[in-house]
Amino acid sequence: MVSQVRYRTFGRLEWKPSALGFGAMRLPTEGDDPARIIEDEAIRMIRCAIDHGVNYIDTAYPYHGGKSEGLVGRALRDGYREKVKVATKSPTWLLEKTEDFDRYLDEQLERLGMSSVDFYLLHALGRERWSRMKELDILKEAEKALADGRIRHLGFSFHDGLDCFKEIVDAYDGWEFCQIQYNYMDTEFQAGTEGLRYAAGKGLGVIVMEPIRGGALASPPDSVRRVFEAAPVERTPAEWALQWVWNHPEVSLVLSGMSTLEQVLENVEAAGRSGPGTLSPEELAVVDAARREWLQTGWIPCTACGYCMPCPHGVDIRSNFDLYNRAVVTDQRERLRDWYSRWPEEKRAGSCRACAECEEKCPQELPIRDLMEKVHDLLGRTSGQEEGKQGGTRKGAD
Repeated sequence: MVSQVRYRTFGRLEWKPSALGFGAMRLPTEGDDPARIIEDEAIRMIRCAIDHGVNYIDTAYPYHGGKSEGLVGRALRDGYREKVKVATKSPTWLLEKTEDFDRYLDEQLERLGMSSVDFYLLHALGRERWSRMKELDILKEAEKALADGRIRHLGFSFHDGLDCFKEIVDAYDGWEFCQIQYNYMDTEFQAGTEGLRYAAGKGLGVIVMEPIRGGALASPPDSVRRVFEAAPVERTPAEWALQWVWNHPEVSLVLSGMSTLEQVLENVEAAGRSGPGTLSPEELAVVDAARREWLQTGWIPCTACGYCMPCPHGVDIRSNFDLYNRAVVTDQRERLRDWYSRWPEEKRAGSCRACAECEEKCPQELPIRDLMEKVHDLLGRTSGQEEGKQGGTRKGAD
């Protein structure tokens, strides 16, 4: 029998969040179209999580091609709404004038089928978007929505550098929580460990997204897997990643974008074993060793969030990165090259036109144009071409 999740503290609020939150960003879909959610399965997953004690459901305006909020609303019928807190996010990049804040909020509430939302975030703030929010006086609009009850708690999600993060935290006394990317590979990326502690020290609840980096940390290369297999405690790579985040007392809850019922049950079970300060020094050393091995692989740190897509020229950026990462961390390079060669040409990395539209959208700040060249250079060659290139390199070096 799957255990119940455990509960944590949430900044200044008296409410106790479940250690695990349900992120409605990677729901099961039909084919490659994110808007074609397999509704019955997605609802079953969300309700199963709630039945096991999960009490925080996170969605956003653009998730699943705009279909996530509606799905969440339908999943929370039949008495489930009263069991959870619901979070969604203002699409800050679409706010062109001050009144747009209200317009999108009202549309989101209609999608959700709710008169109010518990937690509302300014989505994916960075320096430029934060500057724009100030110009439009969006916080004043948010305060009106707090006053009339359409939202109950205000926060922000974040993708930028540490200095910018601290600036946003300090700029407004009304923040009650924030959401940051954090995992054992991102201790110094964006807000990082210092930002986590800074926000918690200011009394904010801190929600962690991407604890498994878009699923990448759940499927590590063999060298990383061997590190975990040699550990004194048996855990899956995914649970190692989750427990490492939960080990931090400053973390209020961890969001997981689950795609299968099996993942829901596994994560709920792991959340039932979680707690601040539960990892021993030996276990923390295991994670440090895994981090070092990851850094040796040359993997592309894409979280598969899909914000970079669609590409105006048809390149499937996310799938190209996934194929490349599998090629560099497994021994199946030739099979993956064959797979790549069978894709329609416009989907392949070699069709990138370097327009940079994707780079402007990437929350990981990846140099996607350069990486597309790297992907095609590896996957677009035959083994003979690779050996020839390597041989030429060795000859020149000699």
